[in-house]
Amino acid sequence: MTTSNRRPEILRYTAFSADPAGGNPAGVVLDATGLTDAEQLAIAAELGYSETAFLTAPPAELAGREGAYTIRYFSPRAEVSFCGHATIAAAIAHAERHGPGDLLLATPAGTVPVTVTGAPDGTVHATLTSVEPAVHAVAEGNVDEALQALGWSRTDLDPEFPPRIGYAGARHLILAVRTRTRLADLAYDFERLKDFMTGLDLTTVQLVWRESATVFHVRDPFPVGGVVEDPATGAAAAAFGAYARELGLVPEETVLHLHQGTDMGRPGELRVELYAGDPRVRVSGTGARIPEPGTMRETAPHAGSAV
Repeated sequence: MTTSNRRPEILRYTAFSADPAGGNPAGVVLDATGLTDAEQLAIAAELGYSETAFLTAPPAELAGREGAYTIRYFSPRAEVSFCGHATIAAAIAHAERHGPGDLLLATPAGTVPVTVTGAPDGTVHATLTSVEPAVHAVAEGNVDEALQALGWSRTDLDPEFPPRIGYAGARHLILAVRTRTRLADLAYDFERLKDFMTGLDLTTVQLVWRESATVFHVRDPFPVGGVVEDPATGAAAAAFGAYARELGLVPEETVLHLHQGTDMGRPGELRVELYAGDPRVRVSGTGARIPEPGTMRETAPHAGSAV
């Protein structure tokens, strides 16, 4: 499989749920030394998860720093600049081997600190701190094209949450809807949405419904990665936190709770923390190792399945 004829250890973890049947599954290779780009992509395609994370030695500027690594992310179709759930999964996998603590991950989007802590009940939590985010306007014609690909209309949108492109390591088009029913009813044109997203360099489209001042339900189509829908999307959660704060939809300093995966049968929760004076966004959640195939009944068929 690899240029060194060494089959790497491939771990399977879910992120943003303590239940292996919830959250978003990710592949994790804690030692990807010697793997080529093609080999990493092949492993990601073999697993079929939204993303697989690959760790190697840190770049020169981080050499000698404890807990420092280079990390790359591959979907079944392509490399992505940043993936939140695979970062959480990799951090928890690392902690189970080496103990909780701090990591410093050199991603294609920039350096991302991660802190892993253990709870009295035995669960492990990881918190990533995003690169500096940005929020961009989106042309009305692009919004219309996205809505047509989704099979939605302008009347479905919540006027209090204007469409924007949020960035916190990857670009996401944020569209908020008026009702939970509209969010639950998702059946989109895969190829049309993929082509639209490719043209705008989008990683996902984040679909949002506000339940309360700090609680949101979200879904993330991910056709550019060869995946119908991402069950829990940490990078999009960070982008959404930046978006909500910049537009004054939430206080400058607050904690948001995003529920994702429920409509797919893989419920998970993402905690988004915003701090005054710090533009970065913190996203945290728990995780769990997924038993090897054959040792546990496979979970819901829509769980980020690649197409």
